[in-house]
Amino acid sequence: MRIAVVTESFLPAINGVTNSVCRILEHFQACGHQALVITPGPGPAEYAGHQVVAVPGIALPGYRSFVLGLPTARLEQILRDFRPDVVHLASPVSLGAAGGAAARKLNVPSVAVFQTDVAGFARRYGFRGADRAIWAWLRHVHRQADRTLVPSTATLDQLHRRGIEHLAMWRRGVDTHRFDPAHRSAELRRTLVGPGETLVGYVGRLAGDKRVRLLKHLADLPGVRLVVVGDGPAAGRLRAELPTAEFPGFLTGRELSTMYASLDVFVHTGADETFCQAIQEAMASGVPVVAPAAGGPLDLVQPGRTGLFYDPDSVPGLRTAVGHLAGQPELRAAYGRRARAAVIGRTWQRVGDELLRHYAEVQDVMVEKAG
Repeated sequence: MRIAVVTESFLPAINGVTNSVCRILEHFQACGHQALVITPGPGPAEYAGHQVVAVPGIALPGYRSFVLGLPTARLEQILRDFRPDVVHLASPVSLGAAGGAAARKLNVPSVAVFQTDVAGFARRYGFRGADRAIWAWLRHVHRQADRTLVPSTATLDQLHRRGIEHLAMWRRGVDTHRFDPAHRSAELRRTLVGPGETLVGYVGRLAGDKRVRLLKHLADLPGVRLVVVGDGPAAGRLRAELPTAEFPGFLTGRELSTMYASLDVFVHTGADETFCQAIQEAMASGVPVVAPAAGGPLDLVQPGRTGLFYDPDSVPGLRTAVGHLAGQPELRAAYGRRARAAVIGRTWQRVGDELLRHYAEVQDVMVEKAG
């Protein structure tokens, strides 16, 4: 199969969209499919044996690491020359909108993946009156696609209410070899916590929409030490607000695996997640999770079994959940074992095969319509 992937985000940017695109490209390579990636530059010329074509983009003011792809007439010609069997639109907003329109013009089926709560993102950055316009645009974008894939039940319900059609579920995989309790490091823990202390950690982008500042309300919990892993535009401010927390920066590879597995409790603070891959990685690492009862985490965390929820707007709720786990090491261990068991079958191979079936189904529908 020839698959054109039009993505709003790709390497060197690291985020949920990039991670998913990289994993499916690796799966395409393993299955013998040929892909072409179209994304805002600059970036690598290829990935997993697939060519990457860079198109113009513009960095968002105040968030220079996020580059928004600009629609370009060149996109249609790129697709025409590649002759794809299907077009994959990864979190389409601007470049993806142009990709969907070009696919429809070329009579090529397309599958859109809804991955970013753009309206929620905008609200976190002060654009509170933009919801109606944003959803009108997203309806237009997804109307171009033959199918829109969503990662969670909450997102499926949200898009259905907003009038987006042809929806199907497509969750995310997790590498249970890379994220494994076996990577827990006593040596690392000695540098971060003292005897009897509980290591509570966050892993992800350090940006306003992730609400990482909420962690400051955990700093005075007895016996709790905080570690904040990641980078982003809010890093400097967070360091000032959390002077007793450790900030190891952006971690990858074995360092990230070791950090996850060495935590006692994983806390997520973002309330606008369509999925939350970091929660899956923590669970695969055998770590209990505390997360807001909203969005994607509702499908991932089993309260009272693999972790705890808190009301997204309740600081006391967050403190109570973390404090409850911090004081009970045996309970944490039980939650951690069940957390890993809950995700052990969610491999990227399985998820990649599901995606290929979606492609095949939209191709079949197009053939039926043509007949």
